[in-house]
Amino acid sequence: MTTELPLMEHFYTIQGEGVHQGKAAVFIRLGGCDVGCVWCDVKESWDAEKHPLTTVDNIVTTAQKYPARLAVITGGEPLMYDLTHLCEALHQAGFTLNLETSGAYPLTGEWDWICFSPKKFKAPLPECAAKAHELKVIVYNKHDFEWAELHAKLVNKGCILLLQPEWGREKEMLPLMVDYVKAHPQWRISLQTHKYMDVP
Repeated sequence: MTTELPLMEHFYTIQGEGVHQGKAAVFIRLGGCDVGCVWCDVKESWDAEKHPLTTVDNIVTTAQKYPARLAVITGGEPLMYDLTHLCEALHQAGFTLNLETSGAYPLTGEWDWICFSPKKFKAPLPECAAKAHELKVIVYNKHDFEWAELHAKLVNKGCILLLQPEWGREKEMLPLMVDYVKAHPQWRISLQTHKYMDVP
């Protein structure tokens, strides 16, 4: 049982993107990632050894200090670790649990919502696609529409399909995304609204 995890940061904010955009949430960001997205905006999370091992009990105690009972587990790549105990402890404390993952590692823990965001840099596992509630594909160039459709075939029928522009390429990609979604209305556009609002 994994009772300690490398905690990069733990903060209370507004979920800025995806289906749960606009909700108050406790973010628990774990250190460690070998997916290596060139446009990652939290590259400081990659080296797990730079982040202190923190007990699950301490993580839950800190989360309980905030009024919201929605916890978002993110990274880095959180599924590098067995998250079974973390999920059990947070659920017992009354939290709804959302996972943000590239799907590159086996799924552990019990989740209320799984945001599956596959990356080209490390192949995702089919099991994550099958259990995803939300498929979020980052659009960096035109080829990412093909990547999105490839993974849309792997998710279940109820999974919500989202296209999100990479922040640094938003001006170039958004017009293409608008045209794409109008032609393929099974998709939605997700924006990083926290960056527009200047919310950390």
